[in-house]
Amino acid sequence: MANVVELKVGLHCEECIKKILKAIKKIEDIETYNIDTQLNKVIVTGNVTEEEVIRVLQKIGKRASNWQSE
Repeated sequence: MANVVELKVGLHCEECIKKILKAIKKIEDIETYNIDTQLNKVIVTGNVTEEEVIRVLQKIGKRASNWQSE
């Protein structure tokens, strides 16, 4: 069953977005991903947990938090 992970991430520039997309694409078992630059929101769907996505983003120096906790 696919999980939907929604995170708040600082999307400051095109370079940030490219880094995030590159990192997300490397996660195994993802089905779809989307970045909403207006809301600073990253959405990943697939056989993945919120913790996995946060860990991947932290590795590239991005802080990510649960969308609902904001």
